[in-house]
Amino acid sequence: MSKSIGSLEEIILLIVIVLEENAYAVTIAEEYQRQFKKSITIPAIHTVLRRLEEKGLIKSRVGGATNLRGGRSKRFYAITKVGYETAKELNAQREALWNMAPKISFN
Repeated sequence: MSKSIGSLEEIILLIVIVLEENAYAVTIAEEYQRQFKKSITIPAIHTVLRRLEEKGLIKSRVGGATNLRGGRSKRFYAITKVGYETAKELNAQREALWNMAPKISFN
């Protein structure tokens, strides 16, 4: 794998993939809450997004400013080819490990 990432980075990367063109900090936080039943702060998300972008796994663009946001614009995120390949490789590694794990019964 060309890029090393931590577990939170992997989760945020996957959420960016799932949200497609609607991935920005607030929607990422909402999806994280839905999936894990716990909250994550917007500053924490911004930190992870910045790291993922620096690693070339995602890219960002600034959307138009809206009155609803007090004239501020949103930064939207999208997966890059390297990011998608990294996520696929991480998934394959996990699946390979699970396939090697013995079937355990706790009866």
